[in-house]
Amino acid sequence: MTPTRVVAALCLIAPFVGMLWVGSYGKVEPTLIGIPFFYWYQMLWVPISAVLTSVAYVLVRRERRERKGGDSA
Repeated sequence: MTPTRVVAALCLIAPFVGMLWVGSYGKVEPTLIGIPFFYWYQMLWVPISAVLTSVAYVLVRRERRERKGGDSA
């Protein structure tokens, strides 16, 4: 596995770890504009997951393009 693939895998695994580790966010405080931490933490992961998925996609796509000798995929 190449270093690029490892970084891409970490980008894809991070949201799962962040959401499955409920003990880290299973609380009410701190609130954000009256919304308990439990809820806004989960909603924060939506854009973070989108960004991390995009980063993983770009990294893997770039690696494939370099492996094929610069041909556009």
